[in-house]
Amino acid sequence: MELDFKKMGGLIPAIIQDAVTKNVLMMGFMNEEAVNKTIETKKVTFWSRSRQCLWTKGETSGNFLNLISIKSDCDNDTLLLEVRPDGPTCHKGTDTCWGEDNKYNPIFFLTELQNFIDMRHKEMPEGSYTTALFKKGTKRIAQKVGEEALETVIEAVSGTDDKIVYEGADLLYHLIVLLTDKGIRIEDLAAELLKRHQPDWDKDRRLAKFLGTYKRK
Repeated sequence: MELDFKKMGGLIPAIIQDAVTKNVLMMGFMNEEAVNKTIETKKVTFWSRSRQCLWTKGETSGNFLNLISIKSDCDNDTLLLEVRPDGPTCHKGTDTCWGEDNKYNPIFFLTELQNFIDMRHKEMPEGSYTTALFKKGTKRIAQKVGEEALETVIEAVSGTDDKIVYEGADLLYHLIVLLTDKGIRIEDLAAELLKRHQPDWDKDRRLAKFLGTYKRK
């Protein structure tokens, strides 16, 4: 990794991002020595412009930033570090230096889940329920999606919110298995919904489908 330290007199900005939540935690500055120490120790180390010395985040508080990955931008003068924080990042006690909570958005797990299911599809380990579904084939997987959809509908009509969530989760899982079986990603569905959200999408077709008068060409 060739970095350009000349533009800012030996320093480059370092953006710190949580590797799991993808939230930006802070921004600091590094010189070449700080970069090398960070890579060597796997603990993020900066150059303090006020104290004119190296400082490892967490050396006093214990809230270390554990390095997961490091990469430079297209001009090689800014770094992006993915980390696993041991605690609050800001010296004021907040999760981030912007006072925000470093929460994980559960919607991101759908991508992680499909990645896991895709791995199951490739490796087909014995004893796995997902493996058993793939072995039974597309028709059985599709049937399970239908069964889970029906159970979700039943809970929506006469069940509790907790049961709707439970059955809906089963439905999403089996749907992702079916998508994986067909070589489709959950992101493809999200992209389709995003397209339909645009102002120029065919609203007449949407209304026709709602009214039950839409006919496929």
